[in-house]
Amino acid sequence: MPSAAELAWLIPVLPLFGALVVGLGLISFNRTVNRLRKPVAIFLLSCVGAAAVLSFAVLLEQIGGTAPYEVLFPWASAGQFNLEMGFRVDPLGAVMLALVTTIALLVMVYSDGYMAHDKGYVRFFTYLALFSSSMLGLILSPNLLEIYVFWELVGMCSYLLVGFWYDREGAAHAAQKAFVVNRVGDFGLLLGILGLFWATGSFDFQGIATGLETGMANGSVAGWAATTLCLLVFMGPMAKSAQFPLHVWLPDAMEGPTPISALIHAATMVAAGVFLVARLEPLYELFPHVRLVIAVVGTITCFLGASIALTQMDLKKGLAYSTVSQLGYMMLAMGCGAPIAGMFHLVTHAFFKAMLFLGSGSVIHAMEEVVGHEAVLAQDMRLMGGLRKHMPITAITFFIGCVAISGIPPLAGFWSKDEILGVAFGSYPLLWAVGFFTAGMTAFYMFRLYFLTFEGPFRGTDKALQQQLLLAAGKPAPSHGDGSEAGHGSHATTPHESVWQMTVPLALLAVPSVLIGLLGTPWHSRFAGLLNPQEASEMAQHFSWAEFLPLAGASVAISLTGISVAVLAYALHKLDLGTAVAARFPAINAFLANKWYLDAINDKLFVQGSRRLARQVLEVDAKVVDGVVNLTGLLTLGSGEGLKYFETGRAQFYALIVFAGVVGLVVIFGSLG
Repeated sequence: MPSAAELAWLIPVLPLFGALVVGLGLISFNRTVNRLRKPVAIFLLSCVGAAAVLSFAVLLEQIGGTAPYEVLFPWASAGQFNLEMGFRVDPLGAVMLALVTTIALLVMVYSDGYMAHDKGYVRFFTYLALFSSSMLGLILSPNLLEIYVFWELVGMCSYLLVGFWYDREGAAHAAQKAFVVNRVGDFGLLLGILGLFWATGSFDFQGIATGLETGMANGSVAGWAATTLCLLVFMGPMAKSAQFPLHVWLPDAMEGPTPISALIHAATMVAAGVFLVARLEPLYELFPHVRLVIAVVGTITCFLGASIALTQMDLKKGLAYSTVSQLGYMMLAMGCGAPIAGMFHLVTHAFFKAMLFLGSGSVIHAMEEVVGHEAVLAQDMRLMGGLRKHMPITAITFFIGCVAISGIPPLAGFWSKDEILGVAFGSYPLLWAVGFFTAGMTAFYMFRLYFLTFEGPFRGTDKALQQQLLLAAGKPAPSHGDGSEAGHGSHATTPHESVWQMTVPLALLAVPSVLIGLLGTPWHSRFAGLLNPQEASEMAQHFSWAEFLPLAGASVAISLTGISVAVLAYALHKLDLGTAVAARFPAINAFLANKWYLDAINDKLFVQGSRRLARQVLEVDAKVVDGVVNLTGLLTLGSGEGLKYFETGRAQFYALIVFAGVVGLVVIFGSLG
């Protein structure tokens, strides 16, 4: 009987098979397939579920000590060139397979309730299955070139899902923005991959590192060229994992359905960049200066995301900037040479952030029944409040997520974030200080989100406030029945708890959000023991309570400080931060509210700049290129009009012309002589 690792190729194939069957059905028998909503959902859930079962079997084998397994086959060859494709199973891949299939399965169950009234229900499930297949294929890829193929497929699926409601202008623009920004990073990634192949003759992760090290030793590869190639490759993760300055697409991508935010923008696609940097650890450990760049970029991203989240009133965008910040923590760990710490935070963050996004979807779903389908109203926390009484399951799970991401022990976020801060403290104390301060901001803005949404009086029926928010957004009247988020009328006066398809995934995600961090305790890290037993042994041997307690205590203290400020300001209303901060420091408040003006800068430099260049090119085309073409045609027409008078049909006239030509030539040559 074959082992689970030998059957691992089925993990991406099963969801792909389901997506192809349903997709072809939609193309050929659209109306019929769209009527089969529940059978299609069950079929695609079964495909992803089977992949999840196989993924956990692979993970159990790796936990049991099974050696990594790789299968390669020739895909293209020409002379000495031989390109191999296949799949690779190792502990890092096994962890990611289990994570992606678990989140994808729960999101699909959740989507059955969330998208129940949407006319694109079947198409949505098809996109989910296709995305899951692409992400799983990326994880199993044994070399950089194959990763790039699935990398682009993941980007395509992201475009389809972010722009799922393509008839909404905001969703269409968000999908285009995500596509364009990611193409910038992916172009750098492609150049880096091709350059590394030129330098090493290999696409294999370890082969690239070995070949580049050998090339620099014998002088065939210059140090600056190797550094440039490493930075070019890093551009791919910068865009995919929303690192500064290529992070600008992620908050706008919240225009897509909320389950997409939980699947793609919290747990899977944005994690692909962190995963790739972990895969390339043998390469990056050769270049400490490149690692420093990664650490600095991660730190800037970490602080940027948290600072902007402080001022957000849109529930989903607040969580989106939180995701940007947490991805910065992961990259900080990678830059500090601690890929295990970064991957551990990736895993813990995937569970509690997916739960938070799904919780926000539950809230938005309920709010739409009160205020309508206009996102400006349904997602604005100023119209929420008091939802804990009406939505206890959503409130409890959201609270657990807030505690976890704030780094309060013993929940998951404490262990993973504290490990990153500990590594940063030993490597780059200045970067640690920024990460440490950001931890306090994280705790503050997350509990700000919680108190504004779930505590206090319910403000959703305040018509004057609704009108004020619509006018501020440039929308003078609410619009209903646009097919967004839920798709049914707004008749309720109070929100209510979501259906079981939405609450059960929340409850299930709450369990790992609380407990999974215990697998990474620094004195006995089972997570590190799986990914790198030697490093886990060294961690256990060098662990010191005298070092751990002060750093961990400081981390918890700064988080509790942030929570306390949020309690005073938004629960007890003892602090008026709007007056204390916004009025006293209007420039800082405007800077954060306008997202560091990065969108405005991008619009001025790139959007408006490219349009200006396009207009200039168009003018050159119209006046120069078209002018040359039109002049050529005019000369041809004019010369034809003139020459037609010489076509008389009389032989004597032609003889006269020849004689005149001969005389002319004699005169010319005579004068030259």
